[in-house]
Amino acid sequence: MESEENLFKEKQNSEKNISVENSSLLKNTPQKPLENDTKSQNTSNPENNRKISNSQTKSLIDLALKDLQLSREQLEKELKELSKKKEQINIELKSSFTGQSDAIARKVKGFQEYLTGALQDLAQSAEQLELVVPPVIVKPSPLDENKKTEPSKEPEVIPAVSDTFKPDESLIRRCFSQFLEQPDFYAEPWKLRRSLESIDIEMLEDWFFSMGGRGAQPSRGSRSKNALVAAGIIAILGELYGEQFQTLVLASQPERLGEWRRCLQDSLGLNREDFGPNSGIVLFERSDGLIERADRLEERGELPLIIIDAAEINVEIPILQFPIWLAFAGSPNEIYEEDGLI
Repeated sequence: MESEENLFKEKQNSEKNISVENSSLLKNTPQKPLENDTKSQNTSNPENNRKISNSQTKSLIDLALKDLQLSREQLEKELKELSKKKEQINIELKSSFTGQSDAIARKVKGFQEYLTGALQDLAQSAEQLELVVPPVIVKPSPLDENKKTEPSKEPEVIPAVSDTFKPDESLIRRCFSQFLEQPDFYAEPWKLRRSLESIDIEMLEDWFFSMGGRGAQPSRGSRSKNALVAAGIIAILGELYGEQFQTLVLASQPERLGEWRRCLQDSLGLNREDFGPNSGIVLFERSDGLIERADRLEERGELPLIIIDAAEINVEIPILQFPIWLAFAGSPNEIYEEDGLI
């Protein structure tokens, strides 16, 4: 019995010692921080970092915007200055250089077109030269024949010059009415593709029915308008005589002839082949060649239509003997401007 009691006491003592040791161990071990505290600290630090980064980026963006604004203002100032310089340069070009260069370019172009056409005409005429001299046949003159002619009892009636186109007045007036209508840009060649004004028709009426197709008319103010009126005459004579007439244009400078060529091509729908010694229209710088050509046409039974430019001050007397001719009388200002005196 005593032994059992001793054992029981020893157990109790051992259990107390164990409990005492456990309590001392718990006191000596360091306590860990709470998880909630650590989490709160960790969550508070990123928010602060975000605020700091946002403020820094905003300041950088503000600086960049200021730089862009300054550069934009500088560019706008430079653009205004450049636009002012451009306007000044345009004004100087218009006042000094552009008009002269345009006039020179037109003259050079007209001379080039005239030169190419003249060379083509020269080549064609050289190809048509007859190397074999034809035999000369002398015909007796009617004055050598001794024939007695009875004097006519009735005096010979010479028709007035103004009555030259009276038999064809209805056809000519019908052409006048067509010229006043809308232009026909797709008409056949040698037909007028442009329309005329009433003042042009009055001029044509005076030239056809009062002057009989021979005389001078006041210039319309420019070479293009004069060429348009001449194109109307060519179209009417084409209706009357077909291919039995040829138009001869006289102008003393190549650029003027080039302008006549362009205007007649546009008004009548012609090609370059229609201008030449064997074509419908021939261009002359000198009156001598024109007179020789007109004489040859009359010898062959054809009709020459002579048109004289408004810049020509003098008209040769032999030209006045031909049945149909038109000289445009330019005003003094127009002649001075053509000669470069104004």
